[in-house]
Amino acid sequence: MAENTALEFEGDEIEVVVNVEMAGGRLDAALAKVHNVLSRSRIKELILTGAVSIDGKLISEPKYRLNAGETIILLASPPKDAEPQAENIPLDILYEDDQLIVINKPVGMVVHPAPGSPNGTLVNALIFHCGESLQGIGGIKRPGVVHRLDRDTSGVMVAAKTERAHRHLSARFADHGRTGPLHRAYIAFVWGSTETAKGNIDEPLGRDQNNRLKQTVRNDGREAITHYMVEARFGDDGWDITRIQCQLETGRTHQIRVHMAHIGHPLVADSVYASGYATKINRLPPNVAAPIQALGRQALHAAELGFEHPISKEEMFFEAPLPPDLEALEEALSDYNKAFAR
Repeated sequence: MAENTALEFEGDEIEVVVNVEMAGGRLDAALAKVHNVLSRSRIKELILTGAVSIDGKLISEPKYRLNAGETIILLASPPKDAEPQAENIPLDILYEDDQLIVINKPVGMVVHPAPGSPNGTLVNALIFHCGESLQGIGGIKRPGVVHRLDRDTSGVMVAAKTERAHRHLSARFADHGRTGPLHRAYIAFVWGSTETAKGNIDEPLGRDQNNRLKQTVRNDGREAITHYMVEARFGDDGWDITRIQCQLETGRTHQIRVHMAHIGHPLVADSVYASGYATKINRLPPNVAAPIQALGRQALHAAELGFEHPISKEEMFFEAPLPPDLEALEEALSDYNKAFAR
């Protein structure tokens, strides 16, 4: 069907001779089928900008119908430099190869540049660190972030360095691992003691109509499923805090925070979804209250991430230990339990 069926990265030329099977089909669809790196939207963009010729004539119509025997030349220009600036920000790298990078994101780091956070983000740091190894996502020399963590949620994240890796990982995260390996586990400290040792929360989520910055359970929301399991219980008759592990079957904004608040166990120190629990700290022993007051963010950590490598198909698994602030909280809670032999 084609002399060259795939490009490793943009910046090369691909030649395709139209055979009988391809004849009558659309130009963009045919190129997307033989080119397993670039997305169809990226190929369409290249056609519109004059990067494709057929028998020596420039073709700028993605829906051009092919004829048998025609020779298509696609010239994919080298990726442009990313608009976000490279910044020398230290990264806790758990794994890296030529296709992807896995990092342990710290508390307080925003993932993408935005009006309120134009720099100091994970993307800025990755552009600097990866440098020339970024082969381009959508024609831009930038990392392909396929999932996000809130600014104040720490833990494991993966980013793609190539178009091929980005397409593969994006598909896995988009269907929440239903068609391939994907594992995400979070550690959370929540108020109260759950009635059962494990449970499932299947409640649709959508934007809160009274506060556009919040999510809420809504009948017309998007499907959201969280599985939780108790790992430890702390406290006494006057107060309870539970450490749970949450595994996501979907990945909605603030999903764990909203779901746990919905069942009456909001995350410790969550100023958005547990504001009514702020005074509860006053009833805690001083040595337990202190690390909670020092948190300044929800007690949530992305502890585990597993996925299939986009090229080797190897199943990969990564863990990130609790950050110092949550370690301090757990130590204080454990010390309390030991002292009172719970």
